Amino acid sequence: MSIAATPHLRLVRALSMAALLALPAAFSAAQVPAATDSATRVEGIEPKRAGKPQLDIALVLPLEAPAYALAADAVRSGFLAAADAAGARAQCVVIGHGEGGVTAAFATARSGAKVVVGPLVRDDLKVIADANLELPWTIALNHLEDGASLSPQIYTFALTVDSDARLLSRRMRDTGAENIVVITGETPFLQRFAGAFATEWLLAGGGAPNAFRFDASPPALASFKREIGKLSGKQRPDAALLALNGANAARLKPYMGGIASFASALAFDRPSDAEMRDLDGLVVAELPWLVTPDATAFAQLPRREFASAALERLYALGLDAFRVAQAFRAGPPARFSLEGATGMITLVEGRQFAREGRLAVFRGGQLEPLPNDR
Repeated sequence: MSIAATPHLRLVRALSMAALLALPAAFSAAQVPAATDSATRVEGIEPKRAGKPQLDIALVLPLEAPAYALAADAVRSGFLAAADAAGARAQCVVIGHGEGGVTAAFATARSGAKVVVGPLVRDDLKVIADANLELPWTIALNHLEDGASLSPQIYTFALTVDSDARLLSRRMRDTGAENIVVITGETPFLQRFAGAFATEWLLAGGGAPNAFRFDASPPALASFKREIGKLSGKQRPDAALLALNGANAARLKPYMGGIASFASALAFDRPSDAEMRDLDGLVVAELPWLVTPDATAFAQLPRREFASAALERLYALGLDAFRVAQAFRAGPPARFSLEGATGMITLVEGRQFAREGRLAVFRGGQLEPLPNDR
């Protein structure tokens, strides 16, 4: 009896494999409801030059859009911190805009900058892609859905879960796992993660995972524990992907019955002490900036306190975005690799900067780094 066929399993509702692979692909690190402010603000240059900044790198962010302002400020802070550390702050300009102002912001940026970094929000990237502007080399901090084409001048460097899906799929294969269960939350982000993992698993030759929706009710959790405990031999899952936020992963993990469990920490905020205990043994893909803060690679980069782990990750994105942009000052690089704050970054086909995060495990109330390769 498979999990999907168990009539009393109330924790989850089985999904078809086709549905799993078609889960929404709309997540971005800063994709939240739209705001209404359309102002444009230029920072880092004198007012008389604000119309045409004759500088190397322009950072375009939705700093004037209330819904995105915190995310944008975290990226700006990281970007400028990295520029300061490199002694290049004077060669950078920040252009803030509100909702509906990204085209004007890009017009300001492209009038003098050699490289533009942005947009941050996917809808803004769609606007720029549709506008057919003549652009300098541009590094978008997001990507379009469904492989939609972008101008040859635009590269992408996005903080998404697709790379975590690849890393965790490889880790499960390395451990010899064959029978996989995927348990998914309700948000588009979590559904994208589950779908990306399923795609990677199948492409690597794995069998179709059993896929379920999460139900946090205590009766459902208790039923799940009983049913999972009855499975043995080839019927028992070797590993589970928890496509859940941190709180729900902590609710489910104690009921997993010793099944090796994996997740993306991009869905997690800072766990409470109680959640840390419940997450014990969970392997996650996380940003090195949070897993190995004392790494030599980060010794010259300043840290800043933020109200959430999500903003810390966006700060790390800003750190790496500056260092990626530096590589374009003499034109696009033929090859690129960086041991970055967000992970190991490499330039791959399709003008994309791919990111591989760092594996870590919750153990004894701490998040401990693991080697990415066994």
